[in-house]
Amino acid sequence: MRTELPQGAQAGPDRPLGIAVVGLGMAAQPHLAALRDLAETIDVVWACSPSPERTQAFSAEYPEWPVTNDVTAAITDHRVEAVILLTPAHTHARLGIEILASGRHLLVEKPLDARMDLAEELVAAAKRSGTRLGVVLQHRFRPAARRLLELARSGEVGEIAGAAMSVPWWRPQSYYDEPGRGTMERDGGGVLMTQAIHTLDLFRALAGQLRVRSAHASRTALHRMETEDMATALFDLPSGGCATMMATTAAIHPGPETIELFGATGAARLSGNHLAVTWLDGRTEELGDSAFNAPTGPMDFDHGPHRDLIADFVRAVRSGREPECSGDEALATQRLINEILEAASFTPDLASQGMAGR
Repeated sequence: MRTELPQGAQAGPDRPLGIAVVGLGMAAQPHLAALRDLAETIDVVWACSPSPERTQAFSAEYPEWPVTNDVTAAITDHRVEAVILLTPAHTHARLGIEILASGRHLLVEKPLDARMDLAEELVAAAKRSGTRLGVVLQHRFRPAARRLLELARSGEVGEIAGAAMSVPWWRPQSYYDEPGRGTMERDGGGVLMTQAIHTLDLFRALAGQLRVRSAHASRTALHRMETEDMATALFDLPSGGCATMMATTAAIHPGPETIELFGATGAARLSGNHLAVTWLDGRTEELGDSAFNAPTGPMDFDHGPHRDLIADFVRAVRSGREPECSGDEALATQRLINEILEAASFTPDLASQGMAGR
């Protein structure tokens, strides 16, 4: 049921945007740090979780923001113009469609939903409602990545003849022992949907349309889990060239995610937060820090890209344009993941459910 916002409630350029944050689990950490940075442009009306334990812990760390365990009340508060949805993936479409139908704008954590059909329904719901739908694919907002996007979109490195992407990460078995981790039902997939989706989304934006030629996906002996912890793929590029991808959470000695572009007039290598570009005429450019320190936990990273993504979402709401990380963009990336797994003929090991800790 649609709840109309009161006259004059739409955000103006000089008034903070009223939002509700729904979901206060691990994924909320960089968002909350970003929202503190954006206090002049965003008013956190509610921080919400159905778990009293989580709202209590949240209040101790963020006493400046009110909390509630009533999700519906938070979403329908007349002061709330947009919602940041940080709940598990399998709840995104159900809650997101309700939020969009109420006339609120929506910024949702990746992926759009654990199920492809529901992800498509969520994007369609945003178009029906005329509201803005953004998705948290923050790698596009890293400074070095933004510079590379600028070079690729302007044609300064020429037509992309070849490209490569690598995500050599590590997750211990204890990570997958958590209920729902690495399952189709809750997460919608393994390393591609949960970890590599960020780099794959950026890769797709840089290299252009990727057509899957062949792929392989597997569960390595390092993990007991339902979905894949390693995947590789070969793509055809629009230029007629080719691109490769490798992603894993089974790299015991992990490294930074890396994207390489081989253009007609220049070549670029983006490794973590460091960009190095060399042109055919001898010019070079470098940006960012080349040092890599393996993260100690899944949320061990700078929240700056989250801040810039949220700021872009606010500008999109105020101007009526689509966010850079729009529903359509996220849907294209999620479809590519499905195409990779289909080409790999990968089948989830449903018998592994309940194996955690054994």
